[in-house]
Amino acid sequence: MLEDNLDGTTTEYFPVPTGEAELLALLRDVFETHWREVVFGPCIQGAVFEAQFTAAPRLTLLDGYVTVGGGPAQPWHLHLCIGPHAGTASRPTPPELARWRRCARAAFFRDRDPRGRHSVWGFRMWNGRDEQMITVFFPNPWLEAGTMRPRRTPDWSALATWMALRARHAGVPVEPPPSDATPPALH
Repeated sequence: MLEDNLDGTTTEYFPVPTGEAELLALLRDVFETHWREVVFGPCIQGAVFEAQFTAAPRLTLLDGYVTVGGGPAQPWHLHLCIGPHAGTASRPTPPELARWRRCARAAFFRDRDPRGRHSVWGFRMWNGRDEQMITVFFPNPWLEAGTMRPRRTPDWSALATWMALRARHAGVPVEPPPSDATPPALH
């Protein structure tokens, strides 16, 4: 699925199943195995939060919410509603609110600049009202890891994690790296 953006870029989406088990497996792959490589947070017009774990996070599941982080190694954590959410006996969650909170759409994505060159690779989740819950940014062949400084020559091996996870969770075959080594317009 392609989406044209107001800034002339295009976003290509590769949907993934949104069942609790499928999303939990994907989030475990991202945060338990590849936590050192990814940057994540909300990414909406006007605000981008870029967080990274400094130690391997724990993932737990309770009442449809996966908690990522916590424990003595992490002073903070995040919650994402990925499954049935009922609340408690004394404070049940109304069904309409539970539908709003739960992930209704998830997809791997890549952005293209106005000239069609890929510039960003990631994964996103949206709730039942199509509001973004989280964006995960994967290593970018055009940016130096850790410094985010632009590279003159791309390191296509940086796409290995995104390609492997997209293949495993979205069923998209691994592709060869792009042949165009002209840097995209990064913002």
